[in-house]
Amino acid sequence: MKSVLVFTAISEAATGLALLIVPSLVGQMLLGEQLAGVAIPVARVSGIALIALGVACWPGPPLIGMLTYGTLVTLYLAYLGFAGAFSGVLLWPAVILHAILTALLTRDVSRMQRDLS
Repeated sequence: MKSVLVFTAISEAATGLALLIVPSLVGQMLLGEQLAGVAIPVARVSGIALIALGVACWPGPPLIGMLTYGTLVTLYLAYLGFAGAFSGVLLWPAVILHAILTALLTRDVSRMQRDLS
């Protein structure tokens, strides 16, 4: 059972990495259409979520998966805001919320590591 979970975690993380790096190609291969416009950042956020899912399912604490997601999505959404290509009314509140949650998760991971030592 554990080997199936590890294989699945690797597969999901690899798919997420592909969505993050070449979202249009993944769209073409999976759906038969290249992604364009707003579908690109949505696909990249989905890629980040799949990477985090892979990390969370890897043997070890699932908290690391959420920290991975929080960190990467905060950075990517902030990048989108600073680049100016996409900027809806909730973009910066989402960046701030994810930054706060990432800080709280970082604190919890630090506590967890202290408790293990």
